[in-house]
Amino acid sequence: MGRDVCAGGWKGRVRIRSARSSDIEAVNEIYNDEVATGTSTFDTEPRVGSRGREWFESHLSDRYPLLVAEEGAEVLGWASLSPWSPRGAYARAVEGSLFVRAGDRGRGVGRALNEALLRRAREAGHGVLIARIECGNEASRGLLLASGFSAVGVMHRVGEKFGRILDVEVFELRLDEPPKSDRMNPDADGGV
Repeated sequence: MGRDVCAGGWKGRVRIRSARSSDIEAVNEIYNDEVATGTSTFDTEPRVGSRGREWFESHLSDRYPLLVAEEGAEVLGWASLSPWSPRGAYARAVEGSLFVRAGDRGRGVGRALNEALLRRAREAGHGVLIARIECGNEASRGLLLASGFSAVGVMHRVGEKFGRILDVEVFELRLDEPPKSDRMNPDADGGV
């Protein structure tokens, strides 16, 4: 699996590492809080029991990793890669998920997780990373755009949660192409 990284943090150092079985409770707690209170996931059922365990265990591989951000022994957030679709022709595409504990948002934890997840996606040989966010989620939108993702489009009125009809914006990052700035710079790959 990929190596652990440390990010300069707001309170010391935040360490990003591959998840271990001992992280299952913290990872599911962060996710289940968003299921119950937010629209960063359209899931309406918490991950508990075998459902939570099966999801967790399906992300303990190099191809579909689950990363956690921790400070000391405390898990502050997590990020994962999942297959975009079970259909074979989509095997080169993955979907990213990232969640930060409510009290730790806005402090660079999500950025550190995102950078590590992008690195792991490239190391695993994925071609395209897809992200879907609820249209009102400006923090996630800003993070994706700053990371080189392109907005692909909006799926209107596809979700309903807490009595609200929700739109979803879809983003993509082409991992198997040079970053946009390199494509515009002829000297980036040896030049003209």
